[in-house]
Amino acid sequence: MADDTHLDDEDFGPSKTELKREMTARQDLGVALTQLSERELAQIPIDDERLRLAIEEVKRITTKSARRRHFQFIGKLMRDIDPEPIQRALDLLHNAHVQRTEAFHELENLRDAVLAQGDSGVQLVMDRWPQADRQQLRQIVRQHAKESGAGKPPAASRKLFKYLRSLSEEA
Repeated sequence: MADDTHLDDEDFGPSKTELKREMTARQDLGVALTQLSERELAQIPIDDERLRLAIEEVKRITTKSARRRHFQFIGKLMRDIDPEPIQRALDLLHNAHVQRTEAFHELENLRDAVLAQGDSGVQLVMDRWPQADRQQLRQIVRQHAKESGAGKPPAASRKLFKYLRSLSEEA
């Protein structure tokens, strides 16, 4: 009987399934790059010029099958590069987008709370930003009350949101 213990010590490398999973992940990363705007793409550290051109070229391809083949080509180009810096940059972009969205919703909620409480809601803004103009806030709140009573469009609501956003950006 042959001694098979030496086979257990050998490393056969990654399995075919693991290799395919890694290639698919890199292709998905490449597809994610194609969905970025030019400004966002400029923030991604892509050293391979062929990959950058292939990503930009996708925007001109309209047929579904041609796009699929081109995504596979991008995946092939992605095999030759280290995906970690690209993934980190994408994660930073995504996190920045999430933070901007959360800040936007927070300002919307504050605006709604101020308008719902009327003049007493002005204090919510003053507590958060002591440098805010109390008189301007009261005028906007009163203008909103008049507009909503008359069934007019919510111009004061938009005005308040812009003011809150400017306060947030200054802080």
